[in-house]
Amino acid sequence: MIGTISLLGLGAIVIPFVVALIIVVSPQPYAKWLCIGAASVSTALTIAVWAMLAQNGGETVTVALASMGNATILSLIFDKMSVMLATAFVGIGLLISIYSVGYMNAGNREHPDAPRRRFYAFFTVFIGAMAGLVYSDTLVCQLVFFEITGACSWALIGYYGTPTANKSAMKALILTHIGALGLYIATCLLFSQTGTFEISAIAGLSDSWKIAVLVCIVIAAWGKSAQLPFYMWLPSAMEAPTPVSAYLHGASMVKVGVAVLARALASAGVIPEPVGWVIVIGAIVTMVFSFFMYLPQKDMKRLLAFSTISQLSYIFLGFGFFVFGSQLAFDGGVMHMFNHAFAKTLFFLVAGAFSYTMGTRMLPKLKGVLKKQPLLAVGFGVAALAIAGCPPFNGFFSKFAIFAGSFTAAQGNWLLTAIVVVGLIETVACFAWFLKWMGSVIPGEPSETVANSQALPKPMVGVFIVLIIMTVCSSFIAAAWLG
Repeated sequence: MIGTISLLGLGAIVIPFVVALIIVVSPQPYAKWLCIGAASVSTALTIAVWAMLAQNGGETVTVALASMGNATILSLIFDKMSVMLATAFVGIGLLISIYSVGYMNAGNREHPDAPRRRFYAFFTVFIGAMAGLVYSDTLVCQLVFFEITGACSWALIGYYGTPTANKSAMKALILTHIGALGLYIATCLLFSQTGTFEISAIAGLSDSWKIAVLVCIVIAAWGKSAQLPFYMWLPSAMEAPTPVSAYLHGASMVKVGVAVLARALASAGVIPEPVGWVIVIGAIVTMVFSFFMYLPQKDMKRLLAFSTISQLSYIFLGFGFFVFGSQLAFDGGVMHMFNHAFAKTLFFLVAGAFSYTMGTRMLPKLKGVLKKQPLLAVGFGVAALAIAGCPPFNGFFSKFAIFAGSFTAAQGNWLLTAIVVVGLIETVACFAWFLKWMGSVIPGEPSETVANSQALPKPMVGVFIVLIIMTVCSSFIAAAWLG
């Protein structure tokens, strides 16, 4: 069974890369179907890995792919966390590739475009790279997929080829690679002290070296997850096609950072408290900053961009309080990675549907959506309430676990308690702000823009239904799986 799990997991990574090469040399009309086919196979394989791991009692499976002397260079790990996240990231890639069939065409009122092979080629690689990253069990393996995701994001953010898009793509590449220096340094430090690249070796370091390695990984995570001081690339990345924005925010680029950090913390054994302080303070400062940044936004995609920065801060907060002794906060952070992927993907794809059917995503122009586009209205409302952490939607349960665990770990420390309280205040304020926009966009008589909207393409309809269901159900799946 162990060998089968390894082969299935490796297939989920490799097949998208192989198909991407086929897309490059195939006739243009076949590109979208090859992308969907690769994503479908990769998704089926990740689900199969999940099922077989469950049959195996959730026992961790590792497989070494390449070694240099006694040092393992490339290795994969299949455990509860990696399998759950891979299934979400690859599965959402499949949903977005289906959505793109309806979105990437000349009928788009905001961005009419004849779909090009390079879009589907890079998007297919992106899916495989995300599976590879969450399955990585060495820092070198993480670095490989870390860089591949960066290259894919650069190509896809700049897809339209305008000066603004090209500038935004380069900004993302530069800022995330400045952060990536932290992961390079961490890799070198770990090897110099242990003679191996295996992430589990962090547990054997002395406290001083453990702090150095983990803080370097935190910096890399900040870069990819658009936390202060690296946040600037993410709002600019809204120049990308909306399906790309959805994947960047929901299940790829920004999740790379927190996934890398989650693996490091889970493998590090007893972690010195200074690491926790760095993570917690960074999280709460970024959370407050991003909230005030998305308050004035009228462009739905830019509002969601700053919202993503804030939501990732919750994950960092949970990971920080894990250092102070709360396993519940850590599990809540992992759950929020899973839950937020579905909710934020849904939200961005709704924004894309507004652009496609109405020619705009400016919120003041969108009123009375419920009467004209009821599915979009439901999707908007479900996604908004989930992001705001309102029960029974998925964001509530993962945020509850983060805050419950954080309060427990903060007992007896007034500063940590104050940080948790500030996080709770931001959650309430977030709910109020999204409730405001729900009241402005969903009810009432349709505005002229909404009244003149065109019908949703069928591929979009199916994707919305699946994401709405998952935005309700994902937390229960994650809680049952993680135990």
